[in-house]
Amino acid sequence: MQLITDIWTSFRAMPLWVQIWVAAILVPVNSAAVLFVAQPSGWLVAGLAIAAILANLPVMLAARGFSKGMALPHVALWVPLVVLVVPGLLGRGDLDAVYRGFLYVLLAVDVVSLAFDIPDSVKWWRGDRAAAGR
Repeated sequence: MQLITDIWTSFRAMPLWVQIWVAAILVPVNSAAVLFVAQPSGWLVAGLAIAAILANLPVMLAARGFSKGMALPHVALWVPLVVLVVPGLLGRGDLDAVYRGFLYVLLAVDVVSLAFDIPDSVKWWRGDRAAAGR
């Protein structure tokens, strides 16, 4: 139970805008990719989107909270996702309008996330490994 408390305390120690970003935008948008698995490259898009979130679980458990190390799976999986979505999917004329709209939202959310994740990854590699709130 202490592990869950530590993780929750770490999450709540982050700035409010980060908490809102993670809980209301980042996780829900990337998780919504499962709704489009039947679309062109849908399984790949969903796999990359969700794998980056799931890969954060062991990082979070090891740090007992939210650390800059959580940026590493995002960089490793969402950079290829962005490369896939931009030229490979958005350039297609045969995509369902809802799926195309979702891809634009996913792309925007993940590019914004990467703008934070890339510097956080560098900080983590340079030794900044403490969880938020510690």
